[in-house]
Amino acid sequence: MTENVIAIALLFVGLFLIGGVISLAKQGLKIGAALCGVGAVMAVTAGVLWW
Repeated sequence: MTENVIAIALLFVGLFLIGGVISLAKQGLKIGAALCGVGAVMAVTAGVLWW
């Protein structure tokens, strides 16, 4: 059960970071959007693999 909680938390963090990518892209901060994008991909990937 704990494994699923960690996976869900990682997926939630990934979705939160995707929102950050959209927000930063709208503001024109491409470097910040790229960094958030990398973090989002890593978090979502870790969540899926952990599941």
